[in-house]
Amino acid sequence: MAKADPTPIEAFLAPVARITRKSPLIEGLVFWGDADGWALSPSEALESEEIVFYAEGLLIDGFHMHWSLVEDDEGLTQDLLLCFWQEGDAPPSPPAGWKVLEQGRWIAPASPSGRNP
Repeated sequence: MAKADPTPIEAFLAPVARITRKSPLIEGLVFWGDADGWALSPSEALESEEIVFYAEGLLIDGFHMHWSLVEDDEGLTQDLLLCFWQEGDAPPSPPAGWKVLEQGRWIAPASPSGRNP
């Protein structure tokens, strides 16, 4: 039986899945944004095996997402920053002392009413 083509969400999350398979100890630091802005600290830290499942559910529910694989200046620590929002501006750049190695952004399609959910 032929393998089905990935859905758009699966294709978007494929690099994240690859990162979590390659680095099973990596954490996903979840940040939330809204019309009032972005929290300075993550709301939670996900273990690598939870990241793709968590993100997929939110994308299906109509959230936007920006993910970044970041590394500290010394190259000792890597984390996945997972930013979710429905209203307001996209997330700011990672704080000083961190460099972005890979990233991706998903903008949820507008609902049939013309508004994002």
